[in-house]
Amino acid sequence: MDKLRKENLFGAELVPVKGSLVERYNQCLKMIGKTPTELSEFSIDGIGWSPEVAEEKNDAYYLNNGEANPNAIIITPYQKDSPVYVPFHSFDKNIMSLIFETYPGIINDITKDGGICVDMDQFIDAFYEPFDLLKYQNISVGFKLVNDLDKVQKEQLKLIEHFNEGNNLIDEEIHLQLLASARKYGDLRKRKLTLKPLTYKTASFYTKAFGGVFVIKDYIKPILIFESEKWYKEAIEDTTLDVIIYRIDEKDLVQQLIGHRILRYNLLNINQSDRYKRIKNFMFVEQLEDVEHDIKEILDNQILFKSYLNKMDIEKRKIVMGVELFNEKQRVNQQTEMSRYIDPNFFNALCEPNILYSEEEKELIWKLLTKISPKDPLHLYWFDKEKFYVHYKTWDESYQEWVIEYIKIQHQKIEL
Repeated sequence: MDKLRKENLFGAELVPVKGSLVERYNQCLKMIGKTPTELSEFSIDGIGWSPEVAEEKNDAYYLNNGEANPNAIIITPYQKDSPVYVPFHSFDKNIMSLIFETYPGIINDITKDGGICVDMDQFIDAFYEPFDLLKYQNISVGFKLVNDLDKVQKEQLKLIEHFNEGNNLIDEEIHLQLLASARKYGDLRKRKLTLKPLTYKTASFYTKAFGGVFVIKDYIKPILIFESEKWYKEAIEDTTLDVIIYRIDEKDLVQQLIGHRILRYNLLNINQSDRYKRIKNFMFVEQLEDVEHDIKEILDNQILFKSYLNKMDIEKRKIVMGVELFNEKQRVNQQTEMSRYIDPNFFNALCEPNILYSEEEKELIWKLLTKISPKDPLHLYWFDKEKFYVHYKTWDESYQEWVIEYIKIQHQKIEL
C-alpha cells in the first residue's frame, strides 16, 4: 500500500483532521450515538469516514446505525471534492454531491466552528429481509448541527426581538440571557445555519446490506443479485414478490444478463482495444510460472511476452489467446462455438453495459462486472476501490508496479 500512497492512488484526497476539528468530529460521533475517537490526528473522506478511526474501532461501517441507517459527518468544506472511499450504497457519493451543490455557502458558514450530522433516512427503521431493499424509493436527507446552532440562532433572534419590545432594553435579565448565549455560541444573528431536508430519488443501486446486493429496477421485474449465499437462499424461498433473483457466482449469470439486455459484448476487432489488452495481460500473468524476469518487464517487452507465452503448456496458452483464436476460427466458420475457445472468466470480463444506459447506470453495471470477473485492474480501481486494494495485496510486486504505472497514464490521458 505504501507504493499506492506514494503515487497518490490511496488516501491522496482524504482530508486531514487535527486540532479543533478532532473535537468537532467527536461531537458529531456522539450525536449519532457513537463513542468518540481517541486519535489526535486522522483523515476523512467526503462522507466523513476515516480509515484510521475505522481501524481503531475495528468497524469499517462505524458511521452506520444498522444497515438501514447510514450517517455522514461534515466538519469542513474541503470534504466537497473528496471521494467516498468505503460507500455502503453505490449512491452515497451522489447524495454528498447533492448536499454540497445545494448548500455550499451554508456549509462554509456552519463549519467555521461547527459540524453537521447527516441522516440518510429511507423510512426503514431496520432491515428484516432482502426484499426490504425494494422499498428504497426516496431518501430524505436530514441535518443536525453540533450544539443545535440553528435552534440556538432562533432563540437568539427571539431574545433580540423581545429585547426591542417596549422598555425591555432596560431589563437586566434579558441582557444576561443575551450575553450568556453570545459568550457560549457567538453572535449568530447573521449566520446562515438553516439546512432544509433534501430528497434523493433512488434508481438501481448496490448496497452492502445482506452481504452485498445489486438492485436493478429498470427492468420488466426487479432484479436482485446477491453476493451472499445465505441471503440468496432466503430470498428465493420468499414468494411474496415477483422478482428475478441471482447469485453473483452463478455460471450462467452473464448469459442471463445478456439475455436481459443489461450486458452486451462485441468480440469483433476487440483485440485492438486497451481494455482487451490489459485483461489479456492479467490472464497471462495468472498463467505464468518459473518467471526469471520482472513481470513489468515481460509485459512491456513483446519479445519477452511471446517467449513466456510459448513456454506455457498448450492449455494455458489457449486461455491467454482464446479470444484471438476464436476470431480466427469464426472467420472461416461462423458456427464456431465460443465456449470451445474462450475461457468463461475472460469472456465475462470483456462484457460491458448496454449502451442505452445512463452514465450512472453504466457505472453500477461496471461495478457488477468487476465483482463477477475481477480481471481488469483499471476498472477495479475506478469502480470498486475496496476490492482493488484487496486484490492488489495478492499481486506480484512487479505486477503491482505495472498496474500503478498504467493507472497513472490513464489518469493523465483523462486530464488532457
